[in-house]
Amino acid sequence: MIRLLTIDREYGSGGGEIAEKVAERLGWKLWDQLLTSEIARSMDCECVAVEPHEEHRDPLYYRLFKSFMRGSYEGSLNAPRLKMVDADCIREIAERVITDAAREGNSVIVGRGSAYYLKDRPDAFHVFVYAPFEEKVNRLQRLGKNEERAVHLVETVDGERAAFIKQYFGAVWPDRQLFHLMINSTIGEEAVVQTILTGVEAHDRQPA
Repeated sequence: MIRLLTIDREYGSGGGEIAEKVAERLGWKLWDQLLTSEIARSMDCECVAVEPHEEHRDPLYYRLFKSFMRGSYEGSLNAPRLKMVDADCIREIAERVITDAAREGNSVIVGRGSAYYLKDRPDAFHVFVYAPFEEKVNRLQRLGKNEERAVHLVETVDGERAAFIKQYFGAVWPDRQLFHLMINSTIGEEAVVQTILTGVEAHDRQPA
């Protein structure tokens, strides 16, 4: 019986909005902004400090600096007192929050590596939402971004997500063998939502 649904997505494909509608239809808890809020609460910081690091790697210069700090005597003394809001810390807390959400069940979880953390759970159904480049740019423009900014985000954000998955899970993003359903959002949000719900129902009808 499916109790968990992860929705990974290309940036600008509308995956977040689709996840919200799926959660509403199922009556399940949506872990998207809530996931960011829980990470921020755990780190005793604001959401705006967390968001730039989600599904990202830290820059090379920062990783080198952090390695130096860990290896130095002064750094080892100060490390316990430092509240470092960085990709490593956020990933660790995200894993814990996602695992807790999975234990709770009846949850729709958006990105943040959730499909990879929960890949071995038989009660999880994994979806990947994508769209053509131009459609993603157009969607972002409809949301108020100018064309130059929209193109830049579409060209870069997914690259960061791919690098994040490669670094922390050793996988190529998206790992097609992981997802039960990969769907093009240009068929319309309602059609995507219905296809996901139908896929979950079909999965539940399969013999154990």
